[in-house]
Amino acid sequence: MLRCLIVDDSAHFLAVARTVLERDGISVIGTASTGAQALRLAAELRPDVLLVDIDLGGESGLRLAGRLAEQAGGAVAPIILISLHSEEDYADLIAASPAIGFLSKTALSGTAITETLDGVSGP
Repeated sequence: MLRCLIVDDSAHFLAVARTVLERDGISVIGTASTGAQALRLAAELRPDVLLVDIDLGGESGLRLAGRLAEQAGGAVAPIILISLHSEEDYADLIAASPAIGFLSKTALSGTAITETLDGVSGP
C-alpha cells in the first residue's frame, strides 16, 4: 500500500483528502500544516509520496519542496504539488521545482496519484 504524507494549511482539506485517499487504498501516514512539521515528519515517517500545497498560508510549498529534497540529500520521496489554482498559473515554477508533477485539489484521488507516479517511472 502506498504511504502518503499530506502538507496543507487547511485542516478541512487535510481531513477530506485523508478520507478520499484512504478510500482509494492509499495510506495517509501523516499530515502537516507547516514547513517545519513537513520536514520533521518526512524524515521520521519516510513516506512513499508527499503531497505539498503550493500555497501554505505564509509559506511557499514550492520552496518547501526544495527544502525537502535538500534534507533528504536527493533521496526524497516523490513530491506532487497540489493547489486549488490551475497548473497553468504555476507551470514554470512547478517545472523548476523538484516535484514530479501537479494535481488540482479538486481532482485528487488515489488513481490520480498513482498515474502521476507511473508517468514519471515510465511504462
